[in-house]
Amino acid sequence: MSEMAADDRKRTLVKDLVLAAVMVAAGLAISGMALTELRAAHTAELAQATQPLQSSPPIDQDKTPPAESKPGGERPTTPAPEPAHPDAQAQKEGAKPVLPQAPAEKMAPPIQQK
Repeated sequence: MSEMAADDRKRTLVKDLVLAAVMVAAGLAISGMALTELRAAHTAELAQATQPLQSSPPIDQDKTPPAESKPGGERPTTPAPEPAHPDAQAQKEGAKPVLPQAPAEKMAPPIQQK
């Protein structure tokens, strides 16, 4: 009876090894097809360079030049750019601001200490 059990174990082992080999081969085939597809898709893409930008005419040098940055030094003193708002005359004539007025900040009651 042990001879039959050994044969059954041997058959089961052979079936498992064949199944494992088939699964490994299928995985390699799928990986190979995926890599082939990636390479084919990659070569189809072409990079297109943009044209160089045209240089703009020099700006009037009447304005204050920006402060030079120094390591560990002070922050630049030139004013930061402000958002675009129509001037007072344009507002009187009916021009509306580009962006709506920002909502006021909401204040919550203070947190009670326990």
